[in-house]
Amino acid sequence: MLKLINEHRELHDELKRLKAEMGLEKSFAIKAVYHSFVASDGPYIRDYQDLERLQK
Repeated sequence: MLKLINEHRELHDELKRLKAEMGLEKSFAIKAVYHSFVASDGPYIRDYQDLERLQK
């Protein structure tokens, strides 16, 4: 998930925003980004699946 966040500026900015505005720890902010932008056919699901395939 970190690789996906680092490759997409929008995800990176969202992670930083969640950490700053909500005071979330990095691990919780990453989970929030995942559930907002990847899970349930989010806009980055294909990129996430491609990264998962490359790691196996």
